[in-house]
Amino acid sequence: MVGEWDDEGAFELVADRDVGDSDLLERDPFDISKALEGAALEHLSPDVKRFVLHSDFEPAGDQPKAIEKLISQLEKQQSRCVLLGVTGSGKTFAMAKVIENLNIPTLIISHNKTLARQLHHEMVGYFPQNAVEYFVSHYDYYQPEAYLAKRDLYIDKELSINERIEQERFAAVASLVTRPDCVVVSSVSCIYGLNPPETFLEYHIRCHVGQQIETRDLLKELIALQYQRISSDLSTIFGCRVVMTLSGFASA
Repeated sequence: MVGEWDDEGAFELVADRDVGDSDLLERDPFDISKALEGAALEHLSPDVKRFVLHSDFEPAGDQPKAIEKLISQLEKQQSRCVLLGVTGSGKTFAMAKVIENLNIPTLIISHNKTLARQLHHEMVGYFPQNAVEYFVSHYDYYQPEAYLAKRDLYIDKELSINERIEQERFAAVASLVTRPDCVVVSSVSCIYGLNPPETFLEYHIRCHVGQQIETRDLLKELIALQYQRISSDLSTIFGCRVVMTLSGFASA
């Protein structure tokens, strides 16, 4: 697709270089098209990009022993580990310490959106330098299609999508394919399959601060992704994400 409009090919040559053949300073360190292959090692390596827990408190009481035991069980590949405690005993903080020590991407599943959002806020406070994402169902209302045989009546599907939650779902997927320090707080919505990472990576544009690219070339990439150009202010557009507007650029 890109080769049809970029005759020089310089942009692709830089983006497609192997890590050993490229100066990382001249590439986008968050180029998600290469994330799965381990490019930009200073951001993608778990040995470098680690979980850093921020808290004014240290484990106390039974917490140090519980944390140590949980870490030991998980390192031994124990399939089920249980942490018991009354409300307010510091279970979330203990789990944050476990995440920091194991330093691996973590999925936290809650049984409802309300508790999931609460856990998300807490984890964001504990890991402000890392990717803490929120992934729940983006439907505010959903009624599946149905057929009533006795009345020969077909009821069409009805749904209402929450735009903010949908954006947070996309952010969660983007973080998972670009960095290792991810905590995703989710509802049972996460058990339903998404597209594979390769499919997600195909539908994006390499665009980052400091990148030099012709405006017309960027427009062609956006159009290839089904974006529509409009003349009105983007802030006035609701419920539509695939639009673009430009100022001071005259089209041929």
